[in-house]
Amino acid sequence: MVAQLKMAVIEDHKDLRATLVEILESDGHQVAGFESGPSFWAGSDPAALDIVILDLNLPDEDGIAIAQKLRAGFANIGIIMLTARVEPEDRRRGYQSGADIYLAKPSSALELTASVHALARRLGPPQSALRLDLTRMALIGRAGNIPLAFYEVAMLKEFILATDNTLDNSTIANIAGTGSEVSKAAIEVRIVRLRKKITAAGAEGNAIKAVRHFGYRLATKIDLS
Repeated sequence: MVAQLKMAVIEDHKDLRATLVEILESDGHQVAGFESGPSFWAGSDPAALDIVILDLNLPDEDGIAIAQKLRAGFANIGIIMLTARVEPEDRRRGYQSGADIYLAKPSSALELTASVHALARRLGPPQSALRLDLTRMALIGRAGNIPLAFYEVAMLKEFILATDNTLDNSTIANIAGTGSEVSKAAIEVRIVRLRKKITAAGAEGNAIKAVRHFGYRLATKIDLS
């Protein structure tokens, strides 16, 4: 059994899309279904995805074009094409566009989940569920995109880059703008606010833990972009 993956299914046939989502959710993954390329780009954050499963014959934007964009912008994402187009030339174009696996319809639930497991092993551990977007000043997560204050962006960046993801109280106070004198109460207020935002973005458990007589440690993985 592989770790839980964040996945998207792009399939214009409503019943088939629902079936694929159900199969993958039953296998323990987080899955969202989309009927077209435009709906996928508008409703999903590809940077937070591990694997995308898509058809070739899609309205507005075909699977080849979607795969090319995904591969160009998100090199580590897994791409599985599931399509009725099974000619050698179709397969060649699929793989050249960036597909990792090319499956013919109809595909059994066993074959689909086995393909997902095989691809997940090749990709390695799932991507972090959270990402700090410095340009947008937001925390991007599976539960939503959470706007951050300037000092929260700066603090999270320092946590991410710090050894053991740990900062002392003095550093936190300087980043948070509490003045030269360290106020434990002021630091705690800012940490609590930031912790709540990390949780709102989708983190589980205590995202920032106190380190006795020192400071705080970021206890959840957050990627930097």
